[in-house]
Amino acid sequence: MNFLDAVPAVRRIDTDREDLLAIDVVGHVAAADAENLFGLLEAAYALHSKIDVLVRLIDHEGVDWTDVSDETIEQGIAHAVEHISRCAAVGEPNWIAEARAFLPTSVPIELRHFEAKDEAAAWEWLGANPIAQR
Repeated sequence: MNFLDAVPAVRRIDTDREDLLAIDVVGHVAAADAENLFGLLEAAYALHSKIDVLVRLIDHEGVDWTDVSDETIEQGIAHAVEHISRCAAVGEPNWIAEARAFLPTSVPIELRHFEAKDEAAAWEWLGANPIAQR
């Protein structure tokens, strides 16, 4: 294993909205990365009863869902339905249809896909801006 193998695929993006969780998903998402994502979501839920989410996909290479426990996935879906108001997905692939298939039909989450070139529109839709890293 070299030092690049340890770089997390899920990375938080600082924003100007406290009730928005924004993340980059880079490359292949291993089970540990998925668990990290669920942890970031749970931390956001602990601070805010309702949140919005922005997921920016960069060179996405899939997710190892089979290595994530069924209990974690079920709990993640239940908490998402309870806490997430809107979710913007930026980049490819467009996974909105798959997300809707996992969620109950009467889900109150507003899901929307934006092409990478339209990322500014996603931020505008959520009423937020990323905070540049120094």
